[in-house]
Amino acid sequence: MKLATLNNGTRDGRLLIVSKDLTQAVYASSIVDTMIEAIENWADVETALTQKYKHLNDGSLKESFKFNPEKTMAPLPRCHQFVDASAFLNHGNIMEQAYDLDVKKTPGIPIIVQRQSDDFLGPHEDYPFPKEEDNCDFEGEYAVIVDDVPMGLSPEEIEPHIKLVTIINDVSMRAHLFRELEMGFGFINAKPATVFAPVAVTPDELGSSWRDGRIHLDMNVQRNGEWFGNPNGAGMDFSYGEILSHLSYNRNLGAGTIIGSGTVSSKDWKTVGSACLAERRALDIIEFGECRTEFLKYGERMRFEVFGEDGGSVFGAIYHKMVPCSK
Repeated sequence: MKLATLNNGTRDGRLLIVSKDLTQAVYASSIVDTMIEAIENWADVETALTQKYKHLNDGSLKESFKFNPEKTMAPLPRCHQFVDASAFLNHGNIMEQAYDLDVKKTPGIPIIVQRQSDDFLGPHEDYPFPKEEDNCDFEGEYAVIVDDVPMGLSPEEIEPHIKLVTIINDVSMRAHLFRELEMGFGFINAKPATVFAPVAVTPDELGSSWRDGRIHLDMNVQRNGEWFGNPNGAGMDFSYGEILSHLSYNRNLGAGTIIGSGTVSSKDWKTVGSACLAERRALDIIEFGECRTEFLKYGERMRFEVFGEDGGSVFGAIYHKMVPCSK
């Protein structure tokens, strides 16, 4: 099943059911009005939503209309908790090698950080930031959304609580990152709003590409229409089950909690490229002894998209322009 949120001028938008090929949509309001209401009542609404999704795909719903991703918000426009991981250790290893960093890591413990959950951007919204000297960066990531998760579950027990999967551009402002890391209390200015794909999908939509708690598909990244990278999500060193189990060790997770994978990264970077500028800049240093890749400037356009086993777009594309923020 594929779901999206129409921007109708309200904070939570209006829930849409979207066809598998992303061409048609129908309002879900005969079942549930918003995504947060759906995820908080998933056991009660899943069957009805799935049935309507099947009817939409077989063309039997007269009330269906053309799906326009440009009019969507983030699938879940706001939530109670957003947690981001750094589950691709290769990304961190590259940064540590390039900048001679001494990062303390505990084997078997995933790296995660609490993030803001009240300022998500839709897939085609312009991305405003204060100044180019903030060193704006992009980060192509996968993300999952869970229903209510009780504390203390094993990775195997917790994985069925993953109800939706999507992709994000988890923007970073690198000029602030090292200062905030050294302060030891986490990111604020370094991590502004996150951009979401137009559609979130149930794991079964991924077919065999969803296994071992990972998305075994390429994250295709373009900068100004040119290929930047297509690393595969299979390279996560920690599965989503392992990340969630660690996160919920001594706490309950409320329905609608979003967990990011961290920057998708591959050891085969010479062939598949990267999903963020910081990694590419670090690889410049390793390979050439200097950075040859610039941070984002105003007017640049980014595109992130994932294609499934059938060659079709799974989540639709994040496609947005970097602009100065208005004051």
